[in-house]
Amino acid sequence: MARQIGGLAARLEYSATAALVFGLRRLPWPRAVRAGARLARFAMALDRVNRPIALRNLEIAFPETGVGRRLEILRSSYENWGRMVAEWTHFEELGPHNVDRYVSYEGWSHFEKAKKLSAGRGILVLTAHFGNFELQALAFSLQGEPLAIVQRPVRNPLIDRQVQQARVRFGNLVVARKRAAMRMRRLLREDWMVAVALDLDVRRGIFVKFFSLAAATSDGLARLSMATGASVLPAFIVRQGDGLTHRTVFLPPVEVRRGGDHRSAVAENTQRFASIIEEMIRRHPDHWNWIHRRWKTRPPGERRFY
Repeated sequence: MARQIGGLAARLEYSATAALVFGLRRLPWPRAVRAGARLARFAMALDRVNRPIALRNLEIAFPETGVGRRLEILRSSYENWGRMVAEWTHFEELGPHNVDRYVSYEGWSHFEKAKKLSAGRGILVLTAHFGNFELQALAFSLQGEPLAIVQRPVRNPLIDRQVQQARVRFGNLVVARKRAAMRMRRLLREDWMVAVALDLDVRRGIFVKFFSLAAATSDGLARLSMATGASVLPAFIVRQGDGLTHRTVFLPPVEVRRGGDHRSAVAENTQRFASIIEEMIRRHPDHWNWIHRRWKTRPPGERRFY
């Protein structure tokens, strides 16, 4: 988990963020989204810390792609984050009466199948920090299907408080990732949907292939699905063009291996989950968070390269 900040540094960062939010919120939603994309392009030009990390990640993921194309993907990725921030400032305008204008669904039959397979044992939603994942969770709750969201806290506790308040406003729950297993089990027994973003580097997990390189990945989702019988439903939100509309894509429930050697089954299931995320990123590379140090933790004997 990223080190938390506090004191003056936290207050200064919060103040700068609050000023940005205030400015974007005063604009009409479409203009705010366009402004967010423009600001993100400016941020990319200035971001000398995260840009090299992102380019290294893109080199790992797309070694056959030229530098020009990688820069294009990265620019679009920054723009996606800018649009996402702008949309977040207007979430208060959303409600059950209008959310359908912004979020539609593809593969709803997969959602219904996951419910049937679980038979009251809950659903584990496999997702990632992909597209406007905040809007994806919010839309679920506004349409009567609240989620329990497993999350790492934002490094700034003042910003984290604002983010959590927005996430739970319409009935969603927030579950701290640290020592989350017991609460997740309880929620699944209550037939909740529990969303897990499985695209983050972890210190304690297992190594599975993610793009062209081994990546340390949490095996908690695999262990929990095997132990509880909850179905695993992949869900990712995809922006339609550069505008305000999105489509949440449900993929078929993952076939979870539960028999045979337990350790082998955990590894196989975790690899299946990681491969699904990889495939969605390959389809929409601009939707993923490339500045995350996804391959930071290395297998024993390998040196770090970030």
